[in-house]
Amino acid sequence: MRISNRTLIFSIIIGFAILCGCVGIFFLTSQRLVQTGASHPPESSNEPGGVQATEPLPSELPTSDSSEVTALPALPERRRLTVEFPAQMRAGDSDLVRLTLEVDDLGNVTPTAQIGGNVITGQVVEIPNLYESHNVIAETRFDIAGMEVRPAELVSEPLSPGSSVTFYWSIRPPDAGIYRGTIWLYLRFVDKLSDGESRKTISAQIVEIEATNLFGLSGNLARTTGVVGSVVGTLISFPFLEGIIKFIFKKRNKPGK
Repeated sequence: MRISNRTLIFSIIIGFAILCGCVGIFFLTSQRLVQTGASHPPESSNEPGGVQATEPLPSELPTSDSSEVTALPALPERRRLTVEFPAQMRAGDSDLVRLTLEVDDLGNVTPTAQIGGNVITGQVVEIPNLYESHNVIAETRFDIAGMEVRPAELVSEPLSPGSSVTFYWSIRPPDAGIYRGTIWLYLRFVDKLSDGESRKTISAQIVEIEATNLFGLSGNLARTTGVVGSVVGTLISFPFLEGIIKFIFKKRNKPGK
């Protein structure tokens, strides 16, 4: 029995020593692995999980800015629209109505005024600047009921940058009265590549013209009456006319031989 007890104790001591040795070897091995990983950091790989964010190259920046600049629309062209028409005229007479569209970068507006019996109105209008891609055509029409207007149809003129266009109408009121009408101004855009067309209304100017007469006479008859009256008045005003009349009456009243 003594031998068995000693053998058991000796076996326990040997087993404990072996266990301690294994723990020590494992501890030393883990310490070396930790030190090796700290001294050599992992290299970056090309795999999706290891890619780091990089800043854009300086050459990429101007490309995005230039695309935004070219996309900006052109500034509209400023023009001055002037309309001149007679405020009053005789029935049966003819007169002119004028519309002018001219460039005015300063935005000067002709105020409503009356010069020489004509009313002049002005305003600033903005025109889309599409001259490079489209043919721009100015179109206008004068609508006024009861009055003779020539031309009566829609008239047009090509419009180019920096140029002015002027339209004229001949009007003649047949009777006395007040005539109200509208002068329309349109712009027609024709695409240079596809020939597609579009139209835009730019302005609608209101016009009021009063036609008068003299004692119910038309303009031509009133002028004829005025001419006859002027001739008669001139003859009467001659200084020797009185002597001629007296001589004639004395000769007629003188008894015959």
